[in-house]
Amino acid sequence: METITGRNLKIGDVLIEQGYLTRQALEEALEFQKDGNGKRLGEMLIEQGYITENQMLQAMATKMECQVVKLESLTIDINAVDMIPRQMAEKYCMLAVGMLNGRLQVVVNDPLNFYALEDVRQITGQELAILLSEKVPLQKAIRYFYSEISAKQAATKVNETTQTVVEEIEVEEGDDDTPIINLLSSLIQRAYSAGASDIHIEPFEDKTIVRMRVDGTIVEYVTLKVNVHNSLIARIKILSELDIAERRRPQDGHFKVKQPDGYLNIRVSVIPTVFGEKAVLRLLSGNARIDNSATMGMLEDDFEKLQKMLKSPNGIIYLTGPTGSGKTTTLYMILEELSARQVNISTIEDPVEKNLPKVNQMQVNPLAGLTFESGLRALLRQDPDIIMVGETRDAETASISVRSALTGHLVFSTLHTNDAASSAIRLKDMGLEPYLIANSMVGVVAQRLMRKVCPECADTVVLTPEEQEFAGGDITIAKKACGCSACNHTGYKGRVAVHEILQIDKEVRRLITENAAVEEIKDYALKHQKMRTLKQCALTYLKSGITTMEEVLRVAYYEE
Repeated sequence: METITGRNLKIGDVLIEQGYLTRQALEEALEFQKDGNGKRLGEMLIEQGYITENQMLQAMATKMECQVVKLESLTIDINAVDMIPRQMAEKYCMLAVGMLNGRLQVVVNDPLNFYALEDVRQITGQELAILLSEKVPLQKAIRYFYSEISAKQAATKVNETTQTVVEEIEVEEGDDDTPIINLLSSLIQRAYSAGASDIHIEPFEDKTIVRMRVDGTIVEYVTLKVNVHNSLIARIKILSELDIAERRRPQDGHFKVKQPDGYLNIRVSVIPTVFGEKAVLRLLSGNARIDNSATMGMLEDDFEKLQKMLKSPNGIIYLTGPTGSGKTTTLYMILEELSARQVNISTIEDPVEKNLPKVNQMQVNPLAGLTFESGLRALLRQDPDIIMVGETRDAETASISVRSALTGHLVFSTLHTNDAASSAIRLKDMGLEPYLIANSMVGVVAQRLMRKVCPECADTVVLTPEEQEFAGGDITIAKKACGCSACNHTGYKGRVAVHEILQIDKEVRRLITENAAVEEIKDYALKHQKMRTLKQCALTYLKSGITTMEEVLRVAYYEE
């Protein structure tokens, strides 16, 4: 690793010397730079396609005898991060990660920005050891670690207060100095940076615990003093436009928070418990990363089945699965694809999680009398071609949805069932006639989210005889979750969707009309439609080393 030296280095000369750039290409680039776009030469060379970012970093690493790193593989000391002020770290795109041999290790994207490095050396009082990283991962890491520092500092500051009355935080919206406001903002920023789906604020007798759900797993984050709790809940209620004085009944609301890449929708649920009100904040980000996004997160043959279903001019397509299984994300991808057609698309949702172009979205508002049933009735008078009902919760919503499908509309909705074949039985339980269900349904997509094993620390393990039997006998070894700093010691990082798709053909319609058992419908689909079950889909990912047997058993336990 290199201290601050080589001030006479020029990026163009280094790239030519390392064989990444020709002299003619450099001269062309320098001429282009004279146009006054204000960009540094390295940035402009990448933007114009002369070199890749990785080529530039490798050339600089070789010349300056330093190292290109992946931030997720580093063990990062939060105390070292805090040595550089956040404003400076964001301005210069650099992150301190630890001390080594008496020098502060600093990850940068531009090692030739000597003014920035000198600024950091002066403010920290440390000699620097330089590491290199690509820009986008570095920017994400800066947001992540500084939001963690902010949240813990805010929690510490609030914990030190002795005042407990709710009226403390009833302040002007612009009063950013209020500790409770800073605490909540920091918690949300930390959750967003970590990719958390939910924040749980849970009161107990002597403390309040804040936990976050990351990749489907609850992780304890910070502990607050008990006298902070009421003020924090009141702040959440103010933002969500809930009744601050009401503490005896559940309340639901939502609010938005601005982020660098758009607005973050936050759905709020508050319920009374023995020691106070518990709040759950669900982060509804429209920028979730999707594996296999070209096929809507599905395996190729499942995607082809879905595409065939989408060609239907009318009928109803259900997405099923438990809360948090990614059903809404899949629905949004489907609607985005369909919006390219010359059609009128309308939705009724609770809440609207992402704004879609060329889609008319309506949000449920029970206080104003706008329910799924009344909203759906209104939508039918708006001449829609395609309708999306956020959730089929009761008999009336199900009945209107089914009748809409029978009268020439293509309808999408979600259901809570264990698998695809159970959907017809669930609708019968709601009171719908079998012949209506059979004639309206086009298909059912069951979906789950399965955690991916962390690539940095995953080990290989031989499956037990019972596990091999469960896997069909053709898988003997698989990945095992271990845990490292890159995955927060969980052994898993990210999630992948698994699907089970049932197509409603003539025979399935007959079986539904005749009240056939779920097993009979499923057996027919497996034999004649080559339906891949959730278990079989999960085993595909197990075989390719993407997940573990533990996750396969969690997703497909009920199939045995």
